[in-house]
Amino acid sequence: MIRVLIVDDQELVRAGFRALLDSDPDITVVGEASDGDEAVELTEDVDVVLMDIRMPRMSGIEATRRIRRQPDPPEVLVLTTFDTDENAFEALEAGAAGFLVKDTPPVQLLEAVKSAAAGGAFISPATTRRLIDHLIAAGRKNTVPSLPPTFGSLTERELEVLRLIAQGFSNRDIAERLSIAELTAKTHVSRLLTKLGVESRVQAAVLAHTAGLMD
Repeated sequence: MIRVLIVDDQELVRAGFRALLDSDPDITVVGEASDGDEAVELTEDVDVVLMDIRMPRMSGIEATRRIRRQPDPPEVLVLTTFDTDENAFEALEAGAAGFLVKDTPPVQLLEAVKSAAAGGAFISPATTRRLIDHLIAAGRKNTVPSLPPTFGSLTERELEVLRLIAQGFSNRDIAERLSIAELTAKTHVSRLLTKLGVESRVQAAVLAHTAGLMD
């Protein structure tokens, strides 16, 4: 059972998401929060957080950043009515596992929650590429993650795992592609993120594109 925390300052929006998520037998809503400050305090025993961006007291971006810095943090899916590259990049930079607009089709939202819970990143490589291109075109190269010194020491297997992460594959998908156990795939991903010094799979995917691995 995937345990979800819904974070949005509008009660009606939270009720709508709860009704949708509770309709899936594999998902249960374990809590709600009306702002980012409250959300940071309610992440214990949570697998996935659905996070709004614009809220009082603390924004969803800052809440995501703080949640992802916690020990063994839940995955965060950022939801917003503002479909802009700026919001998307800030969310991913904060450690979000995905970026969705609030009019995302219900089926896709459920898929995103399940993908995040399974260690996947619900954002297409094309979107990641578009974000990088947009930032470079805007003259903001300094905000695009630079390659860490450890990048050159990645093994062939680690580079292979990184490419699969950049294609949006979950741990289970990676395990099937490489003919290894899912736990082994999870270990590879965890070590890779640590080696790259990033907090999420999407940040790793951005590095993969920055390094030209997906060209």
